[in-house]
Amino acid sequence: MTYLTKPKLHHPSLTANKVGYTRRDYEGKISTLCAGCGHDSISAAIIQACWELDIAPHRVAKLSGIGCSSKTPDYFLGASHGFNTVHGRMPSVLTGANLANHELLYLGVSGDGDSASIGLGQFAHAMRRGVNMVYIVENNGVYGLTKGQFSATADQGSKSKKGVVNSDSPVDLVALALQLGASYVARSFSGDKAQLVPLIKGAIGHGGAAFIDIISPCVAFNNHAGSTKSYDYVREHNESVSRIDFITERDEITTSYAPGEMIEVVQHDGSSLRFRKLQSDYDPTDRYAALSYMNAHQARGEVVTGLLYVDPLVTDLHVALNTSDTPLNQLGAAQLCPGARVLDKLNTSLR
Repeated sequence: MTYLTKPKLHHPSLTANKVGYTRRDYEGKISTLCAGCGHDSISAAIIQACWELDIAPHRVAKLSGIGCSSKTPDYFLGASHGFNTVHGRMPSVLTGANLANHELLYLGVSGDGDSASIGLGQFAHAMRRGVNMVYIVENNGVYGLTKGQFSATADQGSKSKKGVVNSDSPVDLVALALQLGASYVARSFSGDKAQLVPLIKGAIGHGGAAFIDIISPCVAFNNHAGSTKSYDYVREHNESVSRIDFITERDEITTSYAPGEMIEVVQHDGSSLRFRKLQSDYDPTDRYAALSYMNAHQARGEVVTGLLYVDPLVTDLHVALNTSDTPLNQLGAAQLCPGARVLDKLNTSLR
């Protein structure tokens, strides 16, 4: 019954957040994905995160590419700005929109095929340039729209639904994000809402290039024995580096945690990320240690989840380019085209 329009009626007892919206206001259309698809759980986590952060929907711009994952922005934040780009080209379109108007919150949704194959170059440049965005990859290891071929993130040795063994080495987008300079890097599981919602909230408040790789099982083509992207496999092999709570500055709570159990990282806007340590030797502020830790556990067949790395001294592309405080799309013709004298002065300074 996915062709039915979702009713607009709200129950009068629904709780509103501080900007006057109920959780229902952050929903989108009825999903047309397969029942049980992990992508729908990710959409629900995004809805929950935005509602809890009191974000007005019209302040969000959501962009995507092509694939099952890139359909999902239609299923959340129905009152937000949206743009569905072509295959693999979401990062460049988002970068252009961000440069034109830095006052919006940018949410880029992609998939393992969209980002690790045709869009790999665009993913790399968005990370290394520090574009202020939340980049979410809904990673199921297959091409679900074209009947289950291995994607570039499928693990070597994993089996397809038909029993074919993948002989190719996988592209690890988390490792690439760490190496390329992303300042907030996390991995999670669509079936772990308690971990995923705080990770999304932390990424939204980060203020730089935030990347979250979310393992999201494909119930139609990649949820069987032999798959390393199935619900059972991830649950059995999950190695979480930390328990994370996202606390805004105005709602900061410190009394619920015992001394010595927390690591606090203050972000650019004064909000805090607080970790309950599960491994006493894990440091989420050490980029290279995070990469080494992840590789070591990967060799043992473990899927490391949680906030792997965060840089509290983050800057974004606008700082690097020294752009105007006023968004470019709000500048008038006199400011955008100041005339020949200003152009001559600029050219002279570059000689």
